[in-house]
Amino acid sequence: MIPNYLSRIWAVIAPALGNHIWQSTLCVLLAGLLAMILRKNHARARYGLWLAASLKFLIPFSLLVSFGNHLARPHALAHTEPGFVFTMQEVGQPFTPPAAPVIAPAVHAATSLNLVHLLPAFLVAIWFCGFVVVLLAWYVRWRRISASLREATPLRAGRETEALRRIEELEGIRQPIGLLLSPVSLEPGIFGIVRPILVWPEGISERLDDAQLETILAHELRHVRRRDNLAAAIHMVVEAIFWFHPLVWWLGAWLVEERERACDEAVLESGSERQVYAQSILATCEFCLESPLACMSGVTGADLKKRIVRIMTERGARKLDFRRKLLIGAAGLAVVALPVVFGVANAPQGVSSQGEITLPTPPRFDVVSIKLYETDPLGWRLGHTIADPPTEGTFNATDVTVEKLVQMAYGVQLWCPWKIQGAPNWFNTEKFDIRAKAGKAVNDELMVLSPEQGVPVKHRMLQTLLAERFKLALHREPKNLPEYVLGVAKNGPKLQESPTGDASPDGTKGPGGRPSLRIGPGQLVSNRLPMSDLAEELSAWFGFPVLDQTGLKGTYNFTLEWTPDQSQWPMSESSRSSLSAALQEQLGLKLESTEGPVEVLVIDHAERPAED
Repeated sequence: MIPNYLSRIWAVIAPALGNHIWQSTLCVLLAGLLAMILRKNHARARYGLWLAASLKFLIPFSLLVSFGNHLARPHALAHTEPGFVFTMQEVGQPFTPPAAPVIAPAVHAATSLNLVHLLPAFLVAIWFCGFVVVLLAWYVRWRRISASLREATPLRAGRETEALRRIEELEGIRQPIGLLLSPVSLEPGIFGIVRPILVWPEGISERLDDAQLETILAHELRHVRRRDNLAAAIHMVVEAIFWFHPLVWWLGAWLVEERERACDEAVLESGSERQVYAQSILATCEFCLESPLACMSGVTGADLKKRIVRIMTERGARKLDFRRKLLIGAAGLAVVALPVVFGVANAPQGVSSQGEITLPTPPRFDVVSIKLYETDPLGWRLGHTIADPPTEGTFNATDVTVEKLVQMAYGVQLWCPWKIQGAPNWFNTEKFDIRAKAGKAVNDELMVLSPEQGVPVKHRMLQTLLAERFKLALHREPKNLPEYVLGVAKNGPKLQESPTGDASPDGTKGPGGRPSLRIGPGQLVSNRLPMSDLAEELSAWFGFPVLDQTGLKGTYNFTLEWTPDQSQWPMSESSRSSLSAALQEQLGLKLESTEGPVEVLVIDHAERPAED
């Protein structure tokens, strides 16, 4: 059972994970190409590129693609270039399976199935072991630096403290940095993210003159201003999660390289002498060869030989000119915009006028059990329930009428039973318990669909169940039925458009300023409600269609109150009259009854099912 469950989860997660890793790899390669183009410019520009590539591992493009899908839904795309969408699909999401797979039984040997089911668990175990090993390595280094901090003592006076405060003032750092004197032979380094402190090894000051001391302190304060410890901690998370990806470790080396180079450039640009700065780094390296922790920004990182040569020979990096700024901006815009464009272009289009996905082989339930609902005098049963998960091949209903099943299968709103015509009397009186289950092949294919894709497929499966077990036959046709028209009263509307904020008249707020309704006995409080939504709500109360013909295109906040009676849904004639009068008096809207063509479902034939 557990291997089967893991294999189903893996079938959903593996393509998305593969796409994410592939897209992140492309971003690292793009960052490397741009860094090569900017090799003669400031190191901080290249460092920003590498850091952005690292952050990409934590931010899946699927979020932007989903945003693009959301933008495309309200609009009908007149034409989508198939070659463009196909190319973006193949390059950006090579591991994505077909959106609407053919649901057909798959035949495999039992041994093969067992091995396939065990593979996800095996891969997860390997990943988890690597994850733990990386965390343990960081933990050991963290313990080393923590031990040295526990033995350190605050340094509140002396030439180090005076120089540190003087450089803080020059750098514009308002919050003083704590200074700890450590008896352990560590390199000077900044520890911490929210409240950084400078760890200063005991004995190193004797090896540095005042000018050299100030350059080392200036280097460390540059790490504080740039928040390098936070960036290093973020990349540590990336390394722990994606430890199996070699480019992640290559990316980390470049981050350290450009981080130290950016600080070197900043120190030299502030007026420090090159020879003095190089000598201070060499003296520090004699004291300590390497940093004990990656998230502690020190002064001896990166390749020492190349670094000293660069400090002594380079005479300043070029500033980014307009062309290079434009190149970086265009690359960043492309990285963000292309997934959104892909989401817009690849929005689900295979939906018919009735909201159904066209599949080559309509799926069906293999095992169906139907029983008459038993009375429950003791109250032990749960009563009317329907469980229809959109991405699983099961359907369970208790105490349900065939009318409700037809409403669900054919998309008829629960408050519109009048849209079903010609049904026999028992359609809405006799109740049934139904248990249905699809075969493994159908269930596995449903698992890889999104909920939006799964809902219409499950509706078709329910339609097939009704046709096979209830012998249901029906057709659609327009009929003239009573309806109401919502319009503007003679004296005009008494509505004011919603303000920029999202507050409703009584001070309540809808989530994110979205339209919302709060309904109580004889009261309706709206927030940013369009007239079309009000007409839909009135349709549910009246039990008849209400058409919006107000011509009002805005959204409105209002409180509507009327006198209800004690009747249940749908509203009685007296309640409808009270609500109509309130609409005209309080909102300047009128309701007029009429008749019009409404598409209904006409039941041609239905039979009681044989019990199982």
